[in-house]
Amino acid sequence: MQYHVPVMPDEAIKFLDLSHGDLIVDATVGTGGHSEMILERIAPGGRLVGIDRDEDSLEVCRKRFEKFKGSFELVHGSFSELDLILKNLKIKKIDGILFDLGISTFQLKNKDRGFSFLEEGPLDMRMDRSSYFSAYDVVNNLKEKEISDLLWAFGEERWHNRIAHIIVEQREKSPIATTTQLADIACRSVPLRYRHRHYRIHPATRTFQAVRIAVNRELEILEAAVNKGIESLKSGGRICVISFHSLEDRIIKHTFRKASAGGLINILTPKPLTPAPGEVKTNPPSRSSKLRAAKKA
Repeated sequence: MQYHVPVMPDEAIKFLDLSHGDLIVDATVGTGGHSEMILERIAPGGRLVGIDRDEDSLEVCRKRFEKFKGSFELVHGSFSELDLILKNLKIKKIDGILFDLGISTFQLKNKDRGFSFLEEGPLDMRMDRSSYFSAYDVVNNLKEKEISDLLWAFGEERWHNRIAHIIVEQREKSPIATTTQLADIACRSVPLRYRHRHYRIHPATRTFQAVRIAVNRELEILEAAVNKGIESLKSGGRICVISFHSLEDRIIKHTFRKASAGGLINILTPKPLTPAPGEVKTNPPSRSSKLRAAKKA
């Protein structure tokens, strides 16, 4: 199968500063791209804890990591529950933790998950499929102002008012149930000049980002989770976070700065790292990514 291609893998491995025997947490293990590289460097004798909200992704990892049997544990859960997960595993402190935020290609290419505006699928977008709240609920049940506000807050969508208004108009005729319906509304809501195929991003990009973030409470839980990650580190342990849009990066930057001011960490990346041109060329989804790392004092 085609795995999700990890972003800035060499840089992440470098900043985690791995050794045989380390105990590492991948808080967003996905299909295991970063984690496989981690296991190659800490096993035998080391231990990886991989956490993810997507049970389908964890099943991929179980098969992918068979050669590392005994060196990893996979947990279905959210990184917001990091402290409870480590407690249940009887782990007090760890040597390193990685957060690779955003959505994986594995999820994006599965049209039944409803993450992509390029293919028709159900309006879902749940990273954890056992969750009861989906993109369908956001689009069809929230008030116009609530939709407008979240499109601006989570997508920085310039045309948030127009998109929200047309969503409400459309759903009064019939429910908005598919990804292509929502994408079409977003496209029709923006001025014609921004729909041109040479424009930088697809007109539905920010709308889908905003709805996905709202469904999965991604920003709401991020700061607390990163703080829990810092707290879980041994002295000298490393934390590495890869973000994919300005809202995430802003939270990471401020969280690191606050922890640094409190004497908890030393920031290793005064400015975030971005992928090299060669990586962007071979893995275009990496183009917006930023990596920040810190070391526990």
